Amino acid sequence: MKVLLDENLPHNLRLELVGHEMFTVAFMGWSGIGNGALLREAEASGFEVLITNDRGMEYEQDSTSLPIAVIVIRPNANTIESIRPLIPAMQSALAQIQPRGFMKVPATS
Repeated sequence: MKVLLDENLPHNLRLELVGHEMFTVAFMGWSGIGNGALLREAEASGFEVLITNDRGMEYEQDSTSLPIAVIVIRPNANTIESIRPLIPAMQSALAQIQPRGFMKVPATS
């Protein structure tokens, strides 16, 4: 699966999610692009999923008409150490998400 990591996530997360084509917003040269335009650009470039820590994404975008699937993670902090415990749930979400779907991965306790 071709996955885009939003600019609000640690770049080295791309090395932790194995079995997918992982790219970052920064690598693609899309830093600073608003969510709607980012999703459309990602779709045009063949991405299937955006993973983000943007908690407002579900309120800013109409989840019934997303151009690609979106997974919102909710780590306790935006560090790779805080995100690592979520990786199994993220892998599961990637395996289950439907095209143009929306899923949340909550923080672990």
